[in-house]
Amino acid sequence: MQHLLEITRTNRRLLEKILDNYLLEQLNKVPEGFKNNLIWNIAHVAVTQQLLIYKLSGLPMMIDDEMVARFKKGTKTEGVVTQTEVDTIRTLLFSSLDQTQKDIEAGLFKDFQEYPTSTGFVLKSLEDAMNFNNFHEGIHLGYILALKKAL
Repeated sequence: MQHLLEITRTNRRLLEKILDNYLLEQLNKVPEGFKNNLIWNIAHVAVTQQLLIYKLSGLPMMIDDEMVARFKKGTKTEGVVTQTEVDTIRTLLFSSLDQTQKDIEAGLFKDFQEYPTSTGFVLKSLEDAMNFNNFHEGIHLGYILALKKAL
């Protein structure tokens, strides 16, 4: 599963470049015709990885309930994300993957709760969840690229 984490890391490095190259105001701007902004999409992928990998495995997540509620599937941009929150999200992009790698190596992932995704694919294992997470992050990277053009 190391190769799956490396795919995720590659995507996260692209997301980090967005954080490096856009001002806080730009990260928070919702362009006309969109319902979310750059920072919502970046936080959303971090939250979704935790839900798919940890929650469905019955393990504690590295994010709090407030962050989940704010950036989970079905939410939209509401309010401004502060620079402190952006910094937390930036850290989480990589710390969550480092911890996932350690937890896989430690054999912590023993159970998995089957989950039907909104695309119709049913996740039946940790490997399914990691593959689907990469697919999901790719969708949001595409959305981010469209948002960039609209800013």
